[in-house]
Amino acid sequence: TTMASCFQHLARRTAAPAAACLLSASVSLTNYGNTSNCEAPPPKAQDAEAPTGSPTPVTPTTAAATARVSKGVSVQHFQAYHSRSPPFPNSGQVGIDTESTDNTELYHGLFPTRQLFHPSTEYPLWNYNWDGKRPAPSGDAAADKKRDRHIRKTGVTRHVILVRHGQYDETHKEDEMRILTPLGREQADLTGRRLAEMIRGINKEFGPCNVKVVRVSDMARAKETADIICAHLPDTVERTDPDPDLNEGRPSHHMPGVRASESTIAKTDEGHARIERAFKRYFHRADRPAEEEEKKEEASAKEESQPQEEKVDADKSNADEKDEELKPHPKHEFEIIVCHGNVIRYFTCRALQIPPEAWLRLCTFNCSLTYLTIRPTGSVSCRMLGDIGHLGLANSTFSGHHGFNW
Repeated sequence: TTMASCFQHLARRTAAPAAACLLSASVSLTNYGNTSNCEAPPPKAQDAEAPTGSPTPVTPTTAAATARVSKGVSVQHFQAYHSRSPPFPNSGQVGIDTESTDNTELYHGLFPTRQLFHPSTEYPLWNYNWDGKRPAPSGDAAADKKRDRHIRKTGVTRHVILVRHGQYDETHKEDEMRILTPLGREQADLTGRRLAEMIRGINKEFGPCNVKVVRVSDMARAKETADIICAHLPDTVERTDPDPDLNEGRPSHHMPGVRASESTIAKTDEGHARIERAFKRYFHRADRPAEEEEKKEEASAKEESQPQEEKVDADKSNADEKDEELKPHPKHEFEIIVCHGNVIRYFTCRALQIPPEAWLRLCTFNCSLTYLTIRPTGSVSCRMLGDIGHLGLANSTFSGHHGFNW
């Protein structure tokens, strides 16, 4: 059945590769150690030199071993998964083939095989150069390790807060008529207050957040939500022009799912190309510190190591000042993106390098906050997923659904 095929798909794309990786650990992989700090460890030198567009094949030692680790998955299909050719002429290309018009071959009878998302690195392995901003190997493993340590210490962490728009009037087809309901405006107001509190900070432990910019899609409900939110933010926060690439759409097919119609196939081609373009524009690690900034960091570190007596004298020179003003942390930059449920769920899957076809398994309520961090080394963590704690139960909706009993 279709549902059974969907679960088989999940086993093939996640469980089976993971099992093969465990099986062949003693042959071709190295245990990277404890990653409880939420930051992925750097690969070994030989891994760094591998081209990012070519997935590392994981080949089980024997067919019998494969059968053991992939119970329920045929050996033939398992081997075909790992030996499949790159989906595009350029093997470094990532995503869905939206240029082809060949819809004859279907993936498990659900949608054109060409519309299956293809990662540049085989799941569940992590692509360390997912944004194309990882420094190229120098050929000197020791120098590269020292460079990566310096980037981790002095680089900037980017914080991306994705806000879904408030509840809106869905009775109209024209976008300009699909404006926020009174409850939707209340949701946006509460969200603006929550974000303003983050910007102000509370004390030195929970200091202010350096929100640099607010971005928004070009749809009426998102722009109205952003207007209400920005009324609570300081004038120092930049507000960019609406970006149509952030508009709602169908970013990819979803699993589980049913047989895609011709119109759904067309919507996926349009939506994926646009939303993937937005993802690449806004999700990336921060630029490496400039040489002058690196020198400032070194001077700052030297100042921190000065004798305690000198520090006391410096403190006395500021004795006339009362309470020191709270200042944002210089190594953390925030940006807010007000957009839509499908877009947010797709961005989250892509940033975490999870198969994008899982996007519909996630749920983001109106004016919820989904918050991801991108470390200077390129590792990504999700700190919040659809958080609505600032709204309260009475103001919690998923489109036309109120509360949770739906």
